Amino acid sequence: MPTDRLNFLDFDRSALEAYFIGSGHQRFRAEQLMKWFYHRGIRAFDGMSDLSVNLRGQLAEQMVFATPEVVERFDSTDGTIKWVVRVDNGNCVETVLIPENGRNTLCVSSQVGCTLDCSFCSTGKQGFNGNLSTAEIVGQVMIAKDALNERGQSVTNVVMMGMGEPLLNYENVLKATNLMMDDLAFGISKRRVTISTAGVVPAIYKLAEVTDVSLAISLHAPTNDLRSELVPLNRKYPIEALLDACRHYVSGLSDKRSLTMEYTLLAGVNDQIEHARALATLLRDVRCKVNLIPFNPWPGTTYRKPALKDTRLFQTYMMNAGYATMLRTTRGADIDAACGQLVGRVNDRTRRRERYLARVKA
Repeated sequence: MPTDRLNFLDFDRSALEAYFIGSGHQRFRAEQLMKWFYHRGIRAFDGMSDLSVNLRGQLAEQMVFATPEVVERFDSTDGTIKWVVRVDNGNCVETVLIPENGRNTLCVSSQVGCTLDCSFCSTGKQGFNGNLSTAEIVGQVMIAKDALNERGQSVTNVVMMGMGEPLLNYENVLKATNLMMDDLAFGISKRRVTISTAGVVPAIYKLAEVTDVSLAISLHAPTNDLRSELVPLNRKYPIEALLDACRHYVSGLSDKRSLTMEYTLLAGVNDQIEHARALATLLRDVRCKVNLIPFNPWPGTTYRKPALKDTRLFQTYMMNAGYATMLRTTRGADIDAACGQLVGRVNDRTRRRERYLARVKA
């Protein structure tokens, strides 16, 4: 919703304190305002009774509470929900809620499309049209929060694994995750808020200096040659540099915490025992767990879902090698909400989608 007023959802606690101090008010006003909005659900300044009439008037003139517009909602037979939401530049991104075993995990987008063009991911084939603001990221959580409130539930986990590469939208993602973990806002445990990255190495080092949010690495291959085919970013930041950054990041976490290595299994490409053996050797001195993701097909892809037998053998090998290894259950495939299937509606300024469609039709 374009507006010349500030969007409250763009402010984490430190930014909101700076706003009040800069406006000649005391720092604690930030805490009051956050409690009214996030804890009590009051979204009109005139209902915030412990703020003075003058301050309420000033805030109403300068600030709004604006979430992205929900364009469509899709409900899967397995309980997964996908929202298509329109952001300020007119494009649409997708947000997915996955309820399972008492948890409500929200998969949040950080960019309109993605610049990285990983070969097995449908999002990358849509091209790119900009970063989401902090408010547009947090707004996705608010949409899910409002839907769950109707059931007497809440968002328990957030994963920045939707559309886009979060660490290429560093500042906005950092502020958004600060709000997710802030007790004055969503109050989600830092163990349950995860930033997933394909390996933007300088940003991992930068992130380690300011937060201990959980980190997941989209690894997907045990060698540079194969990973460069699957994840082109690897040509700039190869596996050795990426794992050095991972060791640095995990060194700042408590001994009970580890990184997550995401590994999408592609039939005949990276899903054989020799790949598992190479992966176990590669990660031997990285404190991590492994999350195996069977590939979810999408129109035009040449990749195939792995055989269950190969998936189980891969998992068993990694577990026997000493790694906590989870196999992600595919959820929401009937509404194209599974991992790697998100597409949104992107006015592609890179023309990548146009080129991709031309190749598919050739």
